[in-house]
Amino acid sequence: MADGTPRSRDAATYVAARLAADGHRALFAGGCVRDRLLGLVPGDHDVATSAAPETVAATFPHAVTVGARFGVVVVPVDGENVEVATFRADGRYVDGRRPEGVTFSDPPTDASRRDFTVNGLFEDPATGEVLDYVGGRADLSARLIRAIGDPEARFREDHLRLLRAVRFAVKLRFAIEPGTFDAIRRLAPLVADVSPERMRDELGKTLRAGRGAAMRLLFRTGLLDVVLPEVAGMRGVSQHAAFHPEGDVFVHTALVLDRVDVAGKSGEDADALVWGAVLHDIGKPSTRTVDDDGRIRFHGHDAVGARMGEAVLERLRLPTRRVELVSDLVAKHMAFPNLPKMRKHRLRQFLGQPSFPLHLDLHRADCGGSHGDTSLATFCEDELAVYRSEPVLPPPLVSGNDLIAAGYGPGRRMGALLAWLRELQLDGELPDRETAVRRVLDEFPPSSPEVPPR
Repeated sequence: MADGTPRSRDAATYVAARLAADGHRALFAGGCVRDRLLGLVPGDHDVATSAAPETVAATFPHAVTVGARFGVVVVPVDGENVEVATFRADGRYVDGRRPEGVTFSDPPTDASRRDFTVNGLFEDPATGEVLDYVGGRADLSARLIRAIGDPEARFREDHLRLLRAVRFAVKLRFAIEPGTFDAIRRLAPLVADVSPERMRDELGKTLRAGRGAAMRLLFRTGLLDVVLPEVAGMRGVSQHAAFHPEGDVFVHTALVLDRVDVAGKSGEDADALVWGAVLHDIGKPSTRTVDDDGRIRFHGHDAVGARMGEAVLERLRLPTRRVELVSDLVAKHMAFPNLPKMRKHRLRQFLGQPSFPLHLDLHRADCGGSHGDTSLATFCEDELAVYRSEPVLPPPLVSGNDLIAAGYGPGRRMGALLAWLRELQLDGELPDRETAVRRVLDEFPPSSPEVPPR
């Protein structure tokens, strides 16, 4: 296949050429055309064709008919999956998600049933000619997200389009056309009918693409009150100006999102960090108090927020591991001021946790979205530098089997002794296993019921 072009384009070009050779119309469709015109590299290339689904399947024996009822077939080519859809007109939408049936049609009709004009473009792979039946090129030039036809009808057909409009606006840094924007505000309550899984996926994409801009636009459209009412509830919750000169909790959270950096992170870590930023202060509205001198406090908002955030993410059906990771980020985001005062073993345990880089990233963004003081992040980096040649958390010097061999019985006392020895090891007081065993035998012999004080 051709050098210097994305593999997905090569694969889709091959599929389109095979269909065209058999006398069928085959065009690139949707986002790949939009992105090429914007000078972006498309993530994938979809093909729209006049060939019926059974014809596509017969042409490509390894094709998978994932949505044949709606004219969709997936064709694998050299490790790429090319989605091939027959030109269609949609029947009546009855569930706010999908039509009850489709009839196969032609390119202009197919374009008219799509969501936004910038996604309704076609391209002839053989010539590069762009076919525009819906005014998409004009809206690309004007940098507008505009619903095709009647915006209210488009959103009532598929309620997820309400969120998709925000995603495309923040991803492309486009404005939403006024009529489309007004329709979103009127119909925002409909998004409550979207399944948790679809809402989760769309919200995740939107927040990763737009960060703080996404949250602000979700609020302006009224969608935030429906999809994340707990986050919308941070609006207007004032904070102590000395620590938060930027404004209320919502303003702060959006600024933190602006400063979150997911570059180079895995999908799971990027997702967790973004959600951690969204939810880190979600406990503030319910914990806000004002002292007699007027000082505003949010006692325990980290613990309250961890529980609230967990409930939000479970409602959206995020994977359990992701929920636990985000909850941990929220629960510990206030630990940083205490780090310089911690005993060495506790500090090492915090710095050595596998998720610490995410905690540090969130802390930096939190500071950047408020007072701007990142000295505690610098403190952490300086402490970590001490352990460049050794693990922050080395393997324990002593195991339960070691204590059994020394005459100790299993049980809660052994657990307490092992924890005590681990703390001494991390504090640098036990250089080796022999010293550790001798220390525990001297201070808490097997015959004694005593345990180390906690």
